[in-house]
Amino acid sequence: MKPTPYPDVNAVLHAFRRDVEAILGSRCVGIYLFGSLALGDFSPERTSDIDFLVVTADAIPQPMLDALAAMHAGMLASGLAWATELEGAYIPLAPLRRYRPDDARHPMVERHERLEVKQHDSDWVIHRHVLRERGVTVAGPPPDTLIDPITPDELRQAAVDCLRGWWAPMLDDPTRLHDPWYQAYAVLTMCRILETLEQGTVTSKPAAARWARQALGDRWATLIERALTRGRGEPFDHLEETMDFIRYARDRSHGVRLARFSGAGTDGH
Repeated sequence: MKPTPYPDVNAVLHAFRRDVEAILGSRCVGIYLFGSLALGDFSPERTSDIDFLVVTADAIPQPMLDALAAMHAGMLASGLAWATELEGAYIPLAPLRRYRPDDARHPMVERHERLEVKQHDSDWVIHRHVLRERGVTVAGPPPDTLIDPITPDELRQAAVDCLRGWWAPMLDDPTRLHDPWYQAYAVLTMCRILETLEQGTVTSKPAAARWARQALGDRWATLIERALTRGRGEPFDHLEETMDFIRYARDRSHGVRLARFSGAGTDGH
């Protein structure tokens, strides 16, 4: 099994697939990768993670959830390269097909954290789109057979929700942005949000940054270039500029045509 070009990543995915299938048995429908590994901007030299989705036939019973939680804890302690960078979710077939806020509580694990059942926000509309159009299959049927098409307006709505719900509050409390890595991450994420608002598409962060350098003019070009070329561990101390860029993206989001996620199909939005 070589789903990625990176041997160390493939090694942790092999162990992950083995353990997940052993625990879930026939409940495991498929295992997929999204995020940077699907979009082509995974970088071993930076702090990329391994974004995964496990599709299940139905809701996972508590004893299996406990076994999965123990498995993830064991992966964290294993010392296996990239094992600490697994981040993803377990979603049953029925709610996977379309995002619905009223049916969006699923088991998920974030970097260095334990498995928990949490509410999935509308950024999972974007994740579904990437999975459907660019997802990497580790096991199971093609992901486009499991997820309905997502419209450009739905992608715009998800981008606006992410911008206003997660990033805009940092203008009042920039604690996270004091981390140099997170500053650079924020700049590249704003590029992708702005491209999605303009184009109704989702591309890799480097591709979105290249688009933004051209589309947004000289005002943001230097900040974007610094974020794009920053190496792992290199300094990035541009807090005020980063906050200004978030503010700029928030302001540009006003008036964008939006599509609500009713789960009733695109005609119902």
